[in-house]
Amino acid sequence: MKSVDIRIVSFAAIAAVTGCANLPSVGPDYKSPEDYAASSVLPDAGLPTEDLTETYEYKPASSNEDVRVEISNEYLARWWERLNDPILASLVENAISNNVDFLIAQRRLEQSLWQMVGTTSAFMPRFSLDGSATRNELHRNNRSVQGAYRHKEMDVFNGGLNATWEIDVFGGSRRSTEAAIARAQAAVADVDQAWVTLTTQIGEKYISLRTTQERIAVARTNLVLQTETYDILKSRLDSGIGDELAVHQCAYVVETTRAKIPLLLAEEESLKNAIAILAGEMPGSFSDLLQPDLRRDWLMAPNRVAELPLDMIRSRPDVKSAERRLAAQIANVGVAKSQWYPRLFINGGVGMEATHASKFAQPGSFYASIGPSVSWPFFQGGNVYASVKEAEAAVEEARLNYERTLDHAHAEVRNAYFSYTQEYHRYKALQAAVKAATEAVSISKDLYKNGLKDFNNVLDAQRSRLELEEQLAVSRGQITTDLIKLYGTLGGGLATSSVDAE
Repeated sequence: MKSVDIRIVSFAAIAAVTGCANLPSVGPDYKSPEDYAASSVLPDAGLPTEDLTETYEYKPASSNEDVRVEISNEYLARWWERLNDPILASLVENAISNNVDFLIAQRRLEQSLWQMVGTTSAFMPRFSLDGSATRNELHRNNRSVQGAYRHKEMDVFNGGLNATWEIDVFGGSRRSTEAAIARAQAAVADVDQAWVTLTTQIGEKYISLRTTQERIAVARTNLVLQTETYDILKSRLDSGIGDELAVHQCAYVVETTRAKIPLLLAEEESLKNAIAILAGEMPGSFSDLLQPDLRRDWLMAPNRVAELPLDMIRSRPDVKSAERRLAAQIANVGVAKSQWYPRLFINGGVGMEATHASKFAQPGSFYASIGPSVSWPFFQGGNVYASVKEAEAAVEEARLNYERTLDHAHAEVRNAYFSYTQEYHRYKALQAAVKAATEAVSISKDLYKNGLKDFNNVLDAQRSRLELEEQLAVSRGQITTDLIKLYGTLGGGLATSSVDAE
């Protein structure tokens, strides 16, 4: 469904409703739900500096030294392009056309739009062409047989155009169309939510893949260094000047590192397949495209959010969807209450009727009729009352669902932002730890060679460096993953929403 199609059908439905806007409508009118604080301050760990606090943590930069980029709605548009990675950009573009879940959401939107158009038919007159040919045999006991006839045969030929038009006096049809429009708008928001979820998932899986590939590279580099150490120790032992215990200790360190790699390779393959499915392709389709590229840096410039405006939360598609479904349920109350009131119709028809086929087309066979009619089912055993109460209960459920969605939206943004800013502090500490571990490995080797320390110090230093280098790689990827999650919680990427992009 292209954006132009949505505008056309939406305009048609809205025009039908506004055409009768001056007539009264039963049931409550929709009012936007009252929300709490217009904006809130987010928990921000700040960008870490070289300075330390009184508790020896990294001190965040002061406001005049904070160089982080402030996130805005414009900044969120096509956020994936900010990573400057053509592979990720191509995966996102591929997903918009082929992802199955996204296509299902679009088809649901299309259904909602046509349902909305269908409700506008209630404002239009309905026409039907009817025709019949009937032979009647009437016997003497029938009141219509007169005289001495024992029976009488009579043919009736009828054909014409009949019309009926309900005047929506009390607004039941208008409320029904209001509900359909709100449901269609909710379906649009659902497609947008599917789009935000899809792009966020691709971004997270992609960074997880690149992080795993970096961890593989770290493990392989350490495996080479550890193996070189083992070869030296083994050569010294073979020459009769080595330490057999040190050789065995080094051997299990080498094998422990080697054992990490198969698990990481399996994780790499799993992530590649997950990305292929998200992009709407068969698993294995992107094996060549997603080969390791250790030269590229995926760490983006630090971002910040000064405060969380209510409008930014309301613009989230899941919040929009919940709010529109609340509007639809309120309109449904009016639909239910309209059943308490009479329905006014204008009926009419023109046609031909004759008792002989040869006379059917003659002017004397013409007939026409027009006039109003009223239908008022004033007693239905409490069915209407039950329908009204059911609709009112559905309104309260939709209202609570909207409040819950709004609360969860606030929590998701706060959690994502706090995790993102705190991860920078962890990353900085790990950088210092890796540097210290690398120096410890070098010093421990020199001390061992000079006979001043045993080989356990070398092993501990090597194990610590491998562990810290792996944690540093994970933290580096986690910073970008947390930022992508933050973009998703703020409704990022909707400048190319599902509707406009197709």
